[in-house]
Amino acid sequence: MALWRAYQRALTAHPWKVQVLTAGSLMGLGDIISQQLVERRGLRGHQTGRTLTMVCLGCGFVGGFAPCFLGCFLPLVGTLNGLSAQDNWAKLRRDYPDALITNYYLWPAVQLANFYLVPLHYRLAVVQCVAVIWNSYLSWKAHRL
Repeated sequence: MALWRAYQRALTAHPWKVQVLTAGSLMGLGDIISQQLVERRGLRGHQTGRTLTMVCLGCGFVGGFAPCFLGCFLPLVGTLNGLSAQDNWAKLRRDYPDALITNYYLWPAVQLANFYLVPLHYRLAVVQCVAVIWNSYLSWKAHRL
């Protein structure tokens, strides 16, 4: 439990960094499991470059997607609503951390429950229902002055 609490504190203090590193680490771990347990390459046959590629993809794409999306979405809505560059920047600085943390509290739990508890043919519907709630939150957050 102490490790979990430390992770939560780090996630609250540095949400973007922690999520990116977590995604990269999990992608790397997945590749190690694939090479060692599925492909049975052994330590001598392990392709370190492949693992590093997976870590980089995890950090740069998988773990970077939510931060990039939110970082583009919030100012785009601000611009479309006529905010000045200065007001848009202030709004982004105010709302981005909270939106990102909320994203990381919501979606991993939803996907965990979805993959372990929901039959395959209902999974898309579950994600779409939660997405309606998430999009409602994003709309509120983006349009809040």
